[in-house]
Amino acid sequence: MGEGRTGIMTRGLFRSERTAQFERGRKEMVRLNAPQQTSTTQQQRSVNQKLDPTRTGRDAIGLEGGLKRLIVGQDEAIEQIVNIYQMYVTGLCAPGRPVGNFLFLGPTGTGKTRIVEATAECLVKNSRSVIKIDCGEFQHSHEIAKLIGSPPGYLGHRETHPLLSQEVLNQHHTDRVKVSFVLFDEIEKASDALWNLLLGILDKATLTLGDNRKVDFSRCMIFMTSNVGASEMNAILNPKMGFGAPMAQEGLAKGDTGVNGNTSGKISRSSIEAARRKFPPEFVNRPDKIVVFKPLGRKELNKILDIELGMVQQRVFESSGPGSFLFNVTDAGKDFLLDEGTDVKYGARPLKRAIERLLVHPLSNLIATEQVNGGDIIRVDYDPADNILSFVKETEGMSTLVMQQMNTLALSALAGAVGAGIPEESLRGIGARSRGNK
Repeated sequence: MGEGRTGIMTRGLFRSERTAQFERGRKEMVRLNAPQQTSTTQQQRSVNQKLDPTRTGRDAIGLEGGLKRLIVGQDEAIEQIVNIYQMYVTGLCAPGRPVGNFLFLGPTGTGKTRIVEATAECLVKNSRSVIKIDCGEFQHSHEIAKLIGSPPGYLGHRETHPLLSQEVLNQHHTDRVKVSFVLFDEIEKASDALWNLLLGILDKATLTLGDNRKVDFSRCMIFMTSNVGASEMNAILNPKMGFGAPMAQEGLAKGDTGVNGNTSGKISRSSIEAARRKFPPEFVNRPDKIVVFKPLGRKELNKILDIELGMVQQRVFESSGPGSFLFNVTDAGKDFLLDEGTDVKYGARPLKRAIERLLVHPLSNLIATEQVNGGDIIRVDYDPADNILSFVKETEGMSTLVMQQMNTLALSALAGAVGAGIPEESLRGIGARSRGNK
């Protein structure tokens, strides 16, 4: 009996010691954790710091800079594209919808199609990645089969390949940017059937093909362009009656559009109202942003001229290889090109045609007749006697190394005139080709 009571007492003392050790350990943990709790309390203090929601991230800033280097006079459109892309980068785009739906209105030659190509060029480094649908080819309802394919049972079902398949949308995705660019150009020329087809794409980011396959547009930026409202815009800028009509017509003849704050508001309202009259309400209600492109005056065309000259220089380096040369257009030559290519009614397209006719075609003749060789520097000036551009060889026979350096410097100078109008990637690519040809 004594041994039993002794064992019970021993076990009791052992449990008491374990309880005491547990209590001491608990108090030690509380003591050790006390500074961490205080630190956590300090981290959660109120700061009352004012935030700036107008700031954008690095990706959006890069896109904005690239678009402003390539697009002139359409800052509102650039801002809307950058805002939508910023939402996509941060993952705040509406689920089950395309990245962005844009409707661009305005007269011809103002850059509606070009800004879509520039967006693709800035993001995926390839302006040809834009999936362009010319709506003039879909003026009849049965032509929708070219987009979605013929349904089973129809003649040519297996031979018709849809233009908007998932493979087509994803073919230009990169590791960094997985966005597709779909352009419906001159949407007002399409049949009502195409407008109805777009309703589901713009709202639910889904398209059902003729063979019942689903196409996901949730990673697409969808652009629609239209010239609707151009006549109303022209009536505002070039009134036929009233005291201001002669002054407005004189300004347009000099390349001054006369667009100010008041006129800009009238142009936007008239264009949007024209779109509402043309398209059904459910279609007009689908785009996230409706942007009205403003007419381009001589000031904007002067900047576009610098960009286009830089692109012509780039074409020379890409096509001529070791026979590359530099050309420099004087101020008098630029003024002559502007005079020949300025037409407010038709935008920048007459200027491009003037450059092709007055500059590119003579250059091609000089190359074909071997009057210009690799390493030459050509000065292009205006000849008032014959009312044409004159071409003078200033330097010849430059070494490949010097030519390569002047290649990059010339492109950088032309780009710097308009804020780096030629993308940096193009400069690196041309430099690499020049090194390869050395």
